[in-house]
Amino acid sequence: MSHPKTALAARPIEFYGYGISYLKGREIKGRLIVVEGPDGSGRSTQVDLITAKLESDGHAVVNTGLKRSEFIGKGILEAKQKLPLGKKTLALFYAADFADQLEHKIIPALEAGYIVLADRYIFTLIARSTVRGLPRKWSHDLFGFTIKPDLVFYLDVEPDELFHRVFQKYSGLDYYESGADLGLSDDLYNSFVKYQRMMVKEFRLMEEKYGLMPIDANRPIAQVNADLQRRIDRYLHEKA
Repeated sequence: MSHPKTALAARPIEFYGYGISYLKGREIKGRLIVVEGPDGSGRSTQVDLITAKLESDGHAVVNTGLKRSEFIGKGILEAKQKLPLGKKTLALFYAADFADQLEHKIIPALEAGYIVLADRYIFTLIARSTVRGLPRKWSHDLFGFTIKPDLVFYLDVEPDELFHRVFQKYSGLDYYESGADLGLSDDLYNSFVKYQRMMVKEFRLMEEKYGLMPIDANRPIAQVNADLQRRIDRYLHEKA
């Protein structure tokens, strides 16, 4: 991967909480952009499209996301197959995966001047834990080592539309993404819709606290992408 062609102004690393001691005071030349949203929201498609556009504009881009740690990513997948996992166990698994990526992938890329594009970040993890009964403060404190992104988009899709997209793509529903572990309903469709509505409520509450920008993702892919790219281009132009 080549070095970035477009220089961005350096900024100090900011953490959500206690941070990582040896990184305090350091500056990063890159930018961290997050695309959040449930399965079926078109999130991964948008990440691919944004990556291609940024690279064509001369930026070096690194992609990241959940369960991609070489250290623990496979362990999460294996553990989830052995249902059910306790809510704290699941939260700590994902936190360990994220911490490994943050220290060995995300921060080094940002220090080198790359744009890091994250397919989900800690916000999905906080929302999942909260709807499963863990205190919001517990989750916030757990991720106190996390750096603050520069932009966070949340792809918002109506639960009924989301159900049709997910079922069409996977011909089934994920155990955890449908909230089956919560016992919301004996009917998987009703469980899915209830769970997604609970998740949407949590993201709404996080909009002000974490600066999430909701994006109407009920629209066609091209319209959503144009909206996202316009906001990203404007931000990068201001920070160049």
